[in-house]
Amino acid sequence: MLVATSKVAPTSCCNNCYSRNVDEPRWLTDTERAAWVRFAAVLELLPGALGAQLSADEGLTHFEYFTLAMLSEAPHRTLRMTALANRTNSTLPRLSHVVSRLENEGFVARTACPDDRRAKNATLTEAGWAKVQQAAPAHVENVRSLVFDTLTPAQVESLEGVCRALLLRLDPEGRMVASGE
Repeated sequence: MLVATSKVAPTSCCNNCYSRNVDEPRWLTDTERAAWVRFAAVLELLPGALGAQLSADEGLTHFEYFTLAMLSEAPHRTLRMTALANRTNSTLPRLSHVVSRLENEGFVARTACPDDRRAKNATLTEAGWAKVQQAAPAHVENVRSLVFDTLTPAQVESLEGVCRALLLRLDPEGRMVASGE
């Protein structure tokens, strides 16, 4: 029979880690598990709830709206496709597919990038700008209703702090707009 040797963590970052066998998983505490399960539920439910309103009211997916919104906030309503992919946390193939649909609707135009012939820019058209302006009030009301109306001001501050900490881990280069704000 083989006897397993114990590898004990040499230092402690918290009580959970002190003298922990490094071969053992770092299981969640009951409080961490409860927070994780609820957070995972929000991650699953919120996009659907946001998307349902945008689809019903505007015929847009949440990602399409977010793409239009990111362009609406850019200088001259134009971004290089790679920059737009970063801002929307998307891969270029996914973004290209969505921008093609938005182009077909007349909301976005793709043009050659003057600084790099290999790159393309996406520009929000006047019709796209009108679509964002039309969609934004109901979308913002939906966000307020689903998220902020249920939280106290202190909870909103805590939520911002939690999101900032998570983004530092998930997006250390700060490529997404939210990471750098």
